Amino acid sequence: MARKAIQTDQIVKLIVGAGQATPSPPVGPALGSKGVKSMDFCKEFNARTAHMTPGVPVPARVTVRPDRSFHFELRTPTTSYLLLQAAGVKDRKGKVRGAMQPGRETIGEVSLKHVYDIAKIKHSELRLSGLGLEGLCKSVISQAKSIGINVVS
Repeated sequence: MARKAIQTDQIVKLIVGAGQATPSPPVGPALGSKGVKSMDFCKEFNARTAHMTPGVPVPARVTVRPDRSFHFELRTPTTSYLLLQAAGVKDRKGKVRGAMQPGRETIGEVSLKHVYDIAKIKHSELRLSGLGLEGLCKSVISQAKSIGINVVS
């Protein structure tokens, strides 16, 4: 006889605009395949992100239990989004994007003060609170280089 597998929690990672969660893709298919009602997630997500600027991409880590209940944690906005906002990059084809050829092409500049502010925002996140601010600043600077933003002192 075959043994019954022990069911464990499943984790789904999503990046959704603050206050803009809808049961359509990407939220619906990601949660629907795990047996979760996506409308319940959308209502709770939109309620928790109501205080944020609408449209800010917020990473969410959804833990789905074997009984199909769920809970989720919200994280800080992505580093690339914060850098692009600090650099004042304009929309391209309806979206704010980095350079097409990072290293050869630059799309903006940020100061070290902006880098420090972004590192402080990221440091408030529980999983990154153990890291030092200097290490987070180095990480933010390398992210800036990878999307074509110059860091000036």
